[in-house]
Formats: sequence, structure tokens, C-alpha cells
Amino acid sequence: MSKKRIVVKIGSSSLTNAQGEMDVAKLTEHVQAIAALRQHNHDVILVSSGAVAAGFSKIGYGSRPVTLKGKQASAAVGQGLLIQIYMEKFAEHDLKAAQLLLTRDDFTNRSRYKNAFNTIMELIERRVVPIINENDTVSVNELTFGDNDMLSALVSGIVHADELIMLTDINGIYNGNPRHQSNATKYDYLETITPEMIAAVDHTRSTVGTGGMKSKLEAAKMALSLGVSVFIGTGKGENKLLEILNGNGDGTYIRNRSKETITTNRQWIALHSESMGEIYVDIGAEEAILYHGASLLSAGINSVKGHFDKGDVVEVYGHNGLIGKGEVSCSEEVIVKEIEARSLKQSFQSSRVIHRDRWVRLK
Repeated sequence: MSKKRIVVKIGSSSLTNAQGEMDVAKLTEHVQAIAALRQHNHDVILVSSGAVAAGFSKIGYGSRPVTLKGKQASAAVGQGLLIQIYMEKFAEHDLKAAQLLLTRDDFTNRSRYKNAFNTIMELIERRVVPIINENDTVSVNELTFGDNDMLSALVSGIVHADELIMLTDINGIYNGNPRHQSNATKYDYLETITPEMIAAVDHTRSTVGTGGMKSKLEAAKMALSLGVSVFIGTGKGENKLLEILNGNGDGTYIRNRSKETITTNRQWIALHSESMGEIYVDIGAEEAILYHGASLLSAGINSVKGHFDKGDVVEVYGHNGLIGKGEVSCSEEVIVKEIEARSLKQSFQSSRVIHRDRWVRLK
């Protein structure tokens, strides 16, 4: 098998016992399975939940806390315990591991986004297993990743992974709730995630996790859009990840082979950047940037809205609405001057406003 880059996401329910406490035996098996992937020369990035579950009982909670301060206090205790166990277990396989704690702000802030990317890639290059978790101690409810499901999808895009393996306590995606509907049918293979599938899945959550199958489907849809294949399901034993990679996993495989990967910079523009203005283009410019791989020139711009400078991201609108986003190479002041010169039939040199490599089509 050729070398692959794999993101493995392990949720709280796959790391804890019936009482919601950390199950070291389960964690050990996950580490063994990751070590098996590494023995086959695959790159592995681990996205692991479990900080709150590892810590809540240590500070006197009888069950997983429901308040934000309780969760964050539990995570503050549990994250250290979690990473310590991971480090010890990976060391048994002569593997080094590193901890990265991320929040939504680490994706929306461009410099932090680049720093996170560079750090992860350097660790991979150094043959270290990055262990990524949400920074629960500082995150707020409105900005969380949903039991790390969406975080794992975004990470898989950043590192241009070949596969995202999402381990959970249900063996795949069903057209209903298999726990309550005996006639629910599992999807073995999918090429897309539809709104109907997301609406049909069970919205209940485990007592130790914050996600659910809806969250996983939304994450899978995001990963697919970034050119990453996805597996959602279960596994047992130290070879479970190799079995999944070989197509023998107990779950659902989701692949869209026609989808191309998106560069890291374009991912940031499309998914995380804040638009500072709007640009409205004519039919000719719209067709050129949508269908002919051209850059956007000021000669094809009818009007602009907002104030933006070189390096900012703007939304681009065509005849029927939003068509994409891009990073501008000049300010709106320059564009307005050239539009005015054109309207007065004065000579001017048309500026390249958005280079095609800094453009993301959304239509």
C-alpha cells in the first residue's frame, strides 16, 4: 500500500467507560492501532477528545458537568492527564507525540492559521504524532467544534489528508436511528452527504461527548469539499485502522473521487476569512474567472462596496449573486479610480485585482 496521510478522530465515547471516566484500555488500543499505521509508513495526525471526560471526576463531579465553567475546569485538569497517558503509551512503541490545542480563532486569524499549519507539518516531517484537541478551557459554546468532529475535518483539509477516519460508537451512517428503529439501513458507501441525510440522523448525544451523528455528517461533508475521503464507524483491535484503510472497516465509507484538493491558502479564504468588502463584476469577467481560470482585472468590475486594502478578502458577485471570494492585490480606492477613468473614457492600465491563485469559487 502506498504511503498515505491519515487523520484519526477519536471521540469521548470511544475513550471512556460506562461511568464516563477515562478508559485506559480503550486509549491503549487506539495507540496500538495508530502505531500499526506508522509501521506501514503512513503519516498520522490524531484529533482526540476526552479532556473533560478525563478530568470531571478528579475535581468532584459525579457526572460530566453541564455548565461552561464546569466543563472548562474539568478540561483544565483532564487535558494534562489525557496527554500524559498518550505520551506514555506512544513511547511504548518508540513514537513521539506532541500536543496542539486549537480554537476557532486559530482558524480565523490568518497568522495563527499559518502558524498552526506550519507546526503540524513540521511535526509530521519530524515523524512526531500530533495530538490535536480543542482548547476547551478557553472556548465558548458559540465557537466550539462539536466534539472535535468539525475540527478533524478542518485539520484533514489543512494537512491535505488522504483519509479522515472518525471512530465512534455506532458502526456507520443509517437512514434512521438503529438504536430505536429495527428497519434502519446502514449506508456502506456514499459519494455525497445530502441535507436529507443530515436531517434523518439521530440527534441524541452520548453522556460524555458533545457531538452526535449530525455533527459527524456535517464534518464529513466539509472534508469531502476539501478533497478528503471519510470513514465513519467502529473498530476493534490493534489492526482496526489498517483494516479500515484497506476497505474492511465496520462503518460507512464516503468518497468523491472527482473532488480536487484545495490549497491551504484557498481553504483559509473560503472557510475562515472575514470579507471586508464586495466587488461586482460584469458578464465577461464572471465567465473568465469562473470558466477560464483567469484572474480578475479592474476592467471587468462594475462597482465595489466597503473599504478594503491590499491583502484583504472580499466577496465577488456576478449577474445572479455571490460567485466567490478572493484576496485583493489592491485597495478599493485604486479600483474606484480606474472605474471612474473608464467611465470618462480616459486611458488607464487595468490592475489585476484578484490573482487566480488567490481566488475561490463558491458558485
